[in-house]
Amino acid sequence: MKPVIALTKGRLEKQFLQFFQYLDFEAEPLLDKGRKLQIETEQFSFFFAKGVDVTTYVENGIADLGVVGGDTLIEHKPDVYNLFPLPFGQCRMALATKADYSWPDRKNRIASTFTNITKDYFREKGESVDIIRLEGSVELAPILGLADAIVDIVETGTTLKENGLVIQDEFLSFSARLIANRSSLKVKRDQLVPVIERFKEGAKQR
Repeated sequence: MKPVIALTKGRLEKQFLQFFQYLDFEAEPLLDKGRKLQIETEQFSFFFAKGVDVTTYVENGIADLGVVGGDTLIEHKPDVYNLFPLPFGQCRMALATKADYSWPDRKNRIASTFTNITKDYFREKGESVDIIRLEGSVELAPILGLADAIVDIVETGTTLKENGLVIQDEFLSFSARLIANRSSLKVKRDQLVPVIERFKEGAKQR
């Protein structure tokens, strides 16, 4: 059977395809996939999912390998082999507020999709905060008064600026990571190791 690779939909998917082409793998079926969620090439079976779901599919052996952001691995701590960084998907975690914001004299409210990362960040600072979980558009939370600040992933910072927010602190730098199912690395070792080594060499050259 072909190796099965789970890809994170969206930005990481597009960046992976550029990397995949750089390695001279057959990529044409991936470039013209439209809305398909599964694609076959001569060498691999691919499917596309949200980042946290990629880790779930890999952890449960549905996929042998996965490409996912390092932020997802730190936030959710899946039981997978976290093999090595890939040369794309660079970003960082940031604490942001409205410009000229004055912290209130009370327990602060922080909105984030990354509640575990947020909890660890403030624990290390020795601060007690209320964390509000949001699934998207966290920039709205301080604008509408739901939260005093947000913790979110930042690539260029453009979205924050366009919504009148400023970065107060940056921490935890990430990139895309290659992950593997623990059993697959044993059962499909002869198939997977050459692919992993090719990815690793390509990552070093980029």
